[in-house]
Amino acid sequence: VQLQASGGGLVRAGDSLRLSCAASGRTFSRYVMGWFRQAPGKEREFVASISRNARSTYYKESVKGRFTISRDNAKNTVLLQMNGLKPEDTAVYYCAAKFATEDSYVWYAERSYDYWGQGTLVTVSS
Repeated sequence: VQLQASGGGLVRAGDSLRLSCAASGRTFSRYVMGWFRQAPGKEREFVASISRNARSTYYKESVKGRFTISRDNAKNTVLLQMNGLKPEDTAVYYCAAKFATEDSYVWYAERSYDYWGQGTLVTVSS
């Protein structure tokens, strides 16, 4: 699976952005998808995950209520809608895929993911 993230940019605090991750291959629906981010000088951290069937989602506590992860298996795409952005959301955002055998599982452990995109930079000014 090859992943291509896009949609990053420079925005002001309170603005919104939508990140998109396009996946290659015909088995996209077999993968749990996740978004991670890495802020300058910090380790990469989990942001959100969505199950194969999109019925389960899981979020980092600090983004709950502001970010929404979704997927379209027909289009091999996973989205991260980010509202109410804060300067502390500034980071390079990565999408990732983990092969899963269960429809409803989500994963937050970085080491569990099998494939990674190249990252897209989100900068939020105060």
